[in-house]
Amino acid sequence: MPSHSETSGSPKAGTTSPYAVARWCAGNGWPVHPLAAGRKTPVGNCPMCREEPHLPAKCPCHSAGRWCHGFHAATTNPALLEAWWGKHPRQGVGVSCGPAGLVVFDIDAHSVEVPDRSKLLPGISIHESVNLAGLASGFDTVALLAALRGQQSPADDDSTLRVRTPSGGLHVWYRTPLEGPHYRSSVGSSPKVSLAWQVDVRSVGGYIVAPATRTSAGTYTAVGPARLPGDLPDWLAAELVRTGHAVTHEPDPPPPLGLVSGRPTGRRAHQLLTPLLAQVAACAAATEGTAFTEKLNRASYTAGGLIATGYLTEMQARALLSTAADAARPHRSRHSLSVIASALSAGASRPLHFKGRP
Repeated sequence: MPSHSETSGSPKAGTTSPYAVARWCAGNGWPVHPLAAGRKTPVGNCPMCREEPHLPAKCPCHSAGRWCHGFHAATTNPALLEAWWGKHPRQGVGVSCGPAGLVVFDIDAHSVEVPDRSKLLPGISIHESVNLAGLASGFDTVALLAALRGQQSPADDDSTLRVRTPSGGLHVWYRTPLEGPHYRSSVGSSPKVSLAWQVDVRSVGGYIVAPATRTSAGTYTAVGPARLPGDLPDWLAAELVRTGHAVTHEPDPPPPLGLVSGRPTGRRAHQLLTPLLAQVAACAAATEGTAFTEKLNRASYTAGGLIATGYLTEMQARALLSTAADAARPHRSRHSLSVIASALSAGASRPLHFKGRP
């Protein structure tokens, strides 16, 4: 692999075309896919995928050379890169992290309320004697984690590619062996799997915006001397394992809707929820204007009512809802989890009953 120092072929913010960025990424072995012009979200699906919701893994568009389903269509094929960006030169560039063997730490600097210290570093108890005055962002929590481990913060690691985002955040890129281990993506606010507050992990099942990509908010700009990812530090690999990010096997499929503790649910329950899930997944057809949040809220509220009457378990509901949501908006996992949790709770207060035997 090339050295980590900048080379003449590395993309430079403001001067490199998206097509050149895509070629540079593909040349490093990183599969890429188009992002909507001026945005950080994937371009919309083709008409067939908009009208007939289906799982990305079974989509015929990929073999036909279309970019449907975002990072699921990512490729290093030079002919496809030329076809995609040759016809749409303003489209941005996204990198599918899992197939590229990448782990990217997305450090945010959002102005939001700081949670209780018990939720800053999942699994780590921060003693009351630790002064947290001034802590306000992911830069602070990842620095705190590094300090507790006696290590340098990834935000200050100039041996690897770091990319400043238009919002003031930072993407810290690392590489892992293609043969593994592999790590799952997560968001910093997830109640299940997360590394630190306001620090997202992009790897298997996620994508990252390529450096030099321009959006309406600004340009993703590489900082520091390195222009390629360095090896994932051992201490960070250990933290990913500790926090449940390690992928040790193929994820189990969501539990079937028709079974709850071995008891078949009513046909009406199945008929009620399935179309709502399909409407959520169908929002992948466009990046905006699809009423995604409203549809996810409706499906989650309905699922809450089915949970309350025993037609569905909470585990099944969350798996079904998050699968549909991530298929439509893979970049908005944090938002989707919040909508699902709130609507499930509200729906559980209104149990759904059906006449006849379940």
